[in-house]
Amino acid sequence: MSRALQPDEELVELDAAAVRTWCARALDALGREREEIDAINVYPVADGDTGTNLYLTAEAAHQAVEAVFAVSAPDTAETVRAMAHGALLGARGNSGTILAQLLRGMAAVLAEGRDGDHLARALAEASTAARQAVAHPVEGTVLTVAAAAADGCAGGGPLVEVAARAHEGARTALEATPRQLDVLGRAGVVDAGGRGLLAVLGALVETVSGREPEPAETAPGGVRLLGDVRAVPAAAPPCDGEAGPAYEVIYLLEAQDTAVELLRSRLDALGDSLVVVGGDGLWNVHVHVDDAGAAVEAGIEAGRPHRIRITHFAADAAAATVRGERAQRAVVAVVPGEGLAGLCAEAGATTVRSRPGEPPAGDELLEAIRRAHAREVVLLPNDTELRQTATAAAERARAEGIRVALIPTRAAVQGIAALAVHEPDRRFDEDVVAMTAAAGATRYAELAVAERRSFTSAGVCQAGDVLGLIEGDVAVIGKDLTETARTVLDRMLSAGGELVTLVVADDTPPDLAPDLERHVRRGYLAVDTTTYHAGAGAPPLLIGVE
Repeated sequence: MSRALQPDEELVELDAAAVRTWCARALDALGREREEIDAINVYPVADGDTGTNLYLTAEAAHQAVEAVFAVSAPDTAETVRAMAHGALLGARGNSGTILAQLLRGMAAVLAEGRDGDHLARALAEASTAARQAVAHPVEGTVLTVAAAAADGCAGGGPLVEVAARAHEGARTALEATPRQLDVLGRAGVVDAGGRGLLAVLGALVETVSGREPEPAETAPGGVRLLGDVRAVPAAAPPCDGEAGPAYEVIYLLEAQDTAVELLRSRLDALGDSLVVVGGDGLWNVHVHVDDAGAAVEAGIEAGRPHRIRITHFAADAAAATVRGERAQRAVVAVVPGEGLAGLCAEAGATTVRSRPGEPPAGDELLEAIRRAHAREVVLLPNDTELRQTATAAAERARAEGIRVALIPTRAAVQGIAALAVHEPDRRFDEDVVAMTAAAGATRYAELAVAERRSFTSAGVCQAGDVLGLIEGDVAVIGKDLTETARTVLDRMLSAGGELVTLVVADDTPPDLAPDLERHVRRGYLAVDTTTYHAGAGAPPLLIGVE
C-alpha cells in the first residue's frame, strides 16, 4: 500500500500505489458501513444484503489488486484493470454487479492517464457504461448517484478537486433519492446502492487528499448518510412494494458479444432487474426471475456459464427479519445436491453447494459464515480437499470477530452425523466436541463410475467400472452398482456399526436404496438404516456407518 499522506499533502496523479490504497480504503469503508447499508436495502428487493454484496465485490477487487502487487510492480493501467477484473469475477447482487461495471468503465480511461482530467472522464465513462448495462434504468438508484458524481466533476481540473466535486455531487444526489423513488420515500431511506457508491468515492477523496470527507447531515426520516449511527430509525415504516420474482440468478459467462445481446433479450423477457456487465468474452449476468432454470438454460445457449448462484428471496427475507439481532450459534455445511441442502437447512444449517468439479471457493465459505449472522459458527467442509480452503475462510471470519470452530468432516455423511447431535443451547466447546465425536465415529464410503482406465489401490479399473471408495481409497472395483454397493457395505459393517446412512442422487437407480436396506436387515439384525435423497449434482451413492 502507498505511504500515508502528510497533512496538507495532496496527490497530483493517481498512480498504482494510490489505486491500491483507494481499493483497500473502499473495502474498509464498506466493511464499516455494511450492516447500515443492509438495513436500508428496500429496492429493488428488500432482502437486506446490498451492503454485504458491495463489500464482497470490493473484497474481490482488493484481492485481485493485492495479487498483482505480490508478483510485480504494476503501473496504474495494470492496477485499475486488476481492480475492475476482480470486481467482475466477484460481483454479488444487483448493486455489486453495477459497481463492477462502474470500475470497468473507469479502468478504460485511467489506463490512458492519471490526472484529474482523466479521472473526470473516467467517472463519466463509468456512469455511461453502468447505465447501458442495466436493461431498464431507474432514477433514484445508484445509477443516478453515479451520473451526479460524473456531472459534478465535468470539465476536469486538479485531481483532488475532481474527486471532491464527484463526491459532493454524489452526496447531493443521494439525499434526493427518496424524492425520486417512491419505495424509498415510503420507507424513509436513501438508496442503499447509492450510499455504497458514496462510501467508495469517499475513500477516493481520502486517498488523494489525505482528508476524510465531511459527514453528511441527517436527512428527513432520520437517515444518516455517513457515520457510525444506525442507518434506519426504529420507527421507519416497512416497504410495502409489490411482490417481485422469486429468485435471483447470478453467473459468470464466457460468450461472444453477439450471443450476449440475444441473451439480454431472452432474460429481459423472463424477469426484471437485469444487469449484464463485462466484455472481451467474459460477462457477469444478474437477473431476478420466477424460473431460475430457464435463466441458467439461456446462459448455456449463449456460452459457458459457471459460478452459478441462485437465491430464493423468500428465504432471504425471512433471514433479514432477524438480521438485526445476531444469533448465538450457527452451523455452516458444504453439501452436494439440492436435497441435502434442504435437509441441512431444515436442521438449521446455512448451506453451501458443492458441484462436481467446482468446489466452493474461500470467499463463498466466508460469505456463508457471515450470512449465518451468528457470534459462534461451526463449519463443516464435508470434503478432504476443502480442508485448507475452509481453514483460511475460518481465519478470515475470526479476524472479523466471529468465533469459528472447523470440524474436519471429510464426507457429507459425517456432516449429517455431526449436525444430528448439534445442540445450540449448550456451551460452544461442548457442542463442538460432541459434533466432532459424532463425525469421527462415522466411517464413510462413496460409489463412483470410472471415467478412464487407471491404476487404483484395488487394481486396474476400466472406463465405466463402478468404484467403491472407503475412506477415500478405492476398495472395490465392480461392474454393477448394486453388487458393488453391497460389497462395500459388508466390508464396512464387518468392523461393526449401529446405523447405516445412505445418500442417493437423482440419477441413481430407484431400487438401489431399498435393495441395500433389505440387505442390511437380512444380514445385520441390530443395524438400522436411513436413506436421504441428495438431488442432482451428487455422487450416485454415499454411505455412512456409525
